[in-house]
Amino acid sequence: MLKLDGVCWVITDAAAGNQRQALALAQTLDLPIQHLQLEPRAPWSWLAPRLGLGASFALSETQRRQFAPPWPTIAIGCGRTSALYTRLLRPMSHGRCYTVQILDPRVEPSHWDTVVAPQHDELEGPNVLRPLGSLNPIDDAWLEDAREANPAFVDLPRPRVGVLLGGPRKGIALDAAYIEELAAKLLERQRAEGGSLLVLASRRTPPAHVDVMRKRLASVPGLFWAGPDDGSNPYPSVLGWADRLVVTPDSVNMLSEACAVGCPVLTLVTASLPAKLERFHRALRDAGRLHSLDAVAAPPPHPLRETKAIAATLRKRIAARQLQPSTS
Repeated sequence: MLKLDGVCWVITDAAAGNQRQALALAQTLDLPIQHLQLEPRAPWSWLAPRLGLGASFALSETQRRQFAPPWPTIAIGCGRTSALYTRLLRPMSHGRCYTVQILDPRVEPSHWDTVVAPQHDELEGPNVLRPLGSLNPIDDAWLEDAREANPAFVDLPRPRVGVLLGGPRKGIALDAAYIEELAAKLLERQRAEGGSLLVLASRRTPPAHVDVMRKRLASVPGLFWAGPDDGSNPYPSVLGWADRLVVTPDSVNMLSEACAVGCPVLTLVTASLPAKLERFHRALRDAGRLHSLDAVAAPPPHPLRETKAIAATLRKRIAARQLQPSTS
């Protein structure tokens, strides 16, 4: 494995999904990591990454002290706000910082050394890497650690069905009727084949949906987690122990992580999806990685794990950059 020198900055906003992708990629590069959570004020927040003039002064004093020399060897950003600052690092570091932006930055990708944009973004360019799903840390070691964190899950009745709940977003209602139908179908299948349900809500799951699911599934063996009141988040362990995963259709990150486990992944879609999300669903279905909720599905030939391959490509590109003679 190529050895890199220097420090890696991870630049994100407060969104957990953006942080998870950027940190997952950074951790595979075997460099010291400094995580900068940068949140500029308006109008820079509105126009990122297009409006660069004065962007350093759009940050709080604490954030300005973080976004300052010495510049890192590599900077990895995820999300539109971070794209403003990874874009600025190329000229500010005189090209010495290798800049990586995850997700479509909505401007010409040549402003970065590498852009990592999923295939459903339909972004193309000589420096664009196009994984099928989102980046994440899940591999065999991660899953083994997750199982060891909650060994008592082994005693839950099988099949152990993990249920990952998202929430409404633009173009996807996931309304009261949807959650009622999902609960009814989960109950119907559990009564037919036994097993347990390990249900996890997310920050985006409406409290009313949590109440419905908790009430409908109260008699089923397993667990229900919707926040700190239910104890520590068992998300990794649910993925580690699941024989099957059911995921609401709204989240590329949740679906990607479920597909990284290696067990069958099912979803319930009751209405048309936004075009980009539909392309992602279709790609997963075509690859035999995603099935309807009532399907009897076999595990895929291999888990969807793309982060290490992306990191290997970056490592080669960064090492080649480091071997180039300095022009300063």
